[in-house]
Amino acid sequence: MLREQKQALAALVREAAASALGDPSAELPEIELDRPKQAEHGDLASNIALQLARVARRKPRDLAEAIRDALLAADGGRLLESAEVAGPGFINLRLTPQARRAVVSRVLAEGPAFGRGAPDAGGARKVLVEFVSANPTGPLHVGHGRQAALGDSLCALLEAAGWSVAREFYYNDAGAQIRNLALSVQARARSIGPDDPDFPADGYRGAYIADIAQAYLARESAGAADMEPVVAAGDPDDLEAIRRFAVAYLRHEQDLDLRSFGVKFDSYFLESSLYETGKVERVVEALGEAGVTYESEGALWLRSSDFGDDKDRVMRKSDGGYTYFVPDVAYHVDKWQRGYERAINIQGSDHHGTVARVRAGLQGLGMGIAPGFPEYVLHKMVTVMRGGQEVKISKRAGSYVTLRDLIEWSGGISSPESTDAIGPDDPGHADALRRGRDAVRFFLVSRKADAEFVFDVDLALARSDENPVYYVQYAHARICSVLAQWLAAGGELPADTAAEAALAGTSLEPLVHPREYGLMARIAAWPEVVASAAEDLAPHSIAYYLKDLAAELHSYYNAERVLVEDEALRRARLALLLAVRQVLRNGLGMLGVSTPERM
Repeated sequence: MLREQKQALAALVREAAASALGDPSAELPEIELDRPKQAEHGDLASNIALQLARVARRKPRDLAEAIRDALLAADGGRLLESAEVAGPGFINLRLTPQARRAVVSRVLAEGPAFGRGAPDAGGARKVLVEFVSANPTGPLHVGHGRQAALGDSLCALLEAAGWSVAREFYYNDAGAQIRNLALSVQARARSIGPDDPDFPADGYRGAYIADIAQAYLARESAGAADMEPVVAAGDPDDLEAIRRFAVAYLRHEQDLDLRSFGVKFDSYFLESSLYETGKVERVVEALGEAGVTYESEGALWLRSSDFGDDKDRVMRKSDGGYTYFVPDVAYHVDKWQRGYERAINIQGSDHHGTVARVRAGLQGLGMGIAPGFPEYVLHKMVTVMRGGQEVKISKRAGSYVTLRDLIEWSGGISSPESTDAIGPDDPGHADALRRGRDAVRFFLVSRKADAEFVFDVDLALARSDENPVYYVQYAHARICSVLAQWLAAGGELPADTAAEAALAGTSLEPLVHPREYGLMARIAAWPEVVASAAEDLAPHSIAYYLKDLAAELHSYYNAERVLVEDEALRRARLALLLAVRQVLRNGLGMLGVSTPERM
């Protein structure tokens, strides 16, 4: 049922309970109305009588009967068709047909807005979501892909819940890894291959390093969307010039991968800027002034155990370098100072140790930052399987599977076993790329973030009910097909009028089948699913819901004819299917997945 209907019914139950107790001002627990596991038990159930029986000193069933009678009298048939006492004292509620059908008209009227909360009028509920945040040392791997899918879907969820969301990418463009990148490109520029004993021991060995070296020697230019292009110097002895070009080149490559994945960012933040602007030094000084640091064994330590960490942590090593969490503290101070009182980081589970350290540093500053700032969504690793075997090596990256590989394999553009590929000029390339992107985005949010995920490329390629994204998209395509058949058979729509608008005023009274009521209940739950998923930072809940909705649609489609002879029933069933289609669109759009009209 619709949220406002449920709220109204909860208020009626509260009123009825107070009446049954004989005390209108009685202090009552929160009224919970849950959907029974078995449909024959009604649409909703309340255990309020069981909760109050001991205080009221009455038998639960007797109290439940009194509440039921008061409830039916107060409702007057507006929302409830019946209310029955069951078991030890549960009250099972069955809605009127009119109350059940109301959701269809609501969905058709609100369209894409159905399920979205009202945006914050003052724009005060701001949240910064940081995700992907890959080192610019190589192509994005499948772990970054999981972050991208989770982060972008979570941002869409938070926006639907009324938050003003900013998406940020943090570049770790400082430190030893960047130097190793530059040394690797320099070696390739000097014709030193990865198998040569003179190649850097900690260097990067993927084929992409040779591509960067070739572009550098050719004096090409490269750059990400947020930066001025860097023109290669072409001098293999200028390590700093090589570093600047290599970082710019890989940032551009990462931009291309994210764009093809349908992910866009509002801002980019460079780790190096924290050092260049003195923000790291200022944070270290401020922590010292706050009295939460001390010197020991030639190093500077943070008293992080005073703020919930399991032990104190080194901030500045004996060689003068900072440990990795120190710039993270400075970065999150910057987030806070930019006006974000809520920040969410999506990172791999290998960052688990960072959580307590960063929060300890922020608390130690005494700036009034909330103890739970920032929030973390930590995800487990992704294992890629093909033909029952794990795929570990990428021809492009050398040591891991890239996001680009996974998209292309899942769309049938290329495969791990072959060098053959569908070229960009091939007529089927765009559709194959879309299929691959849809499969990867849906699959990577279809499990809880903290669960390890096995990505089966064969399943992603399958055009069957076993493939969850295909199964959900096919439900959408089936509804489009029914609508097309109706129009082809003479169904008329006013000029420049969408089918939803044309059928919005259709009488829904012919809809009386249990499967129809089941579909109505499922789409009516959508706003609560969105609100709950946003609250729990759980985009996987959307994938679960869409699979359940698709299952109910397929079951209904296989059991009932939509385009029947009876015009009133035909139009009512079309209206119901269009409402289901709209919710499928809203949900798939939230996950960044397309809604094809034909499969």
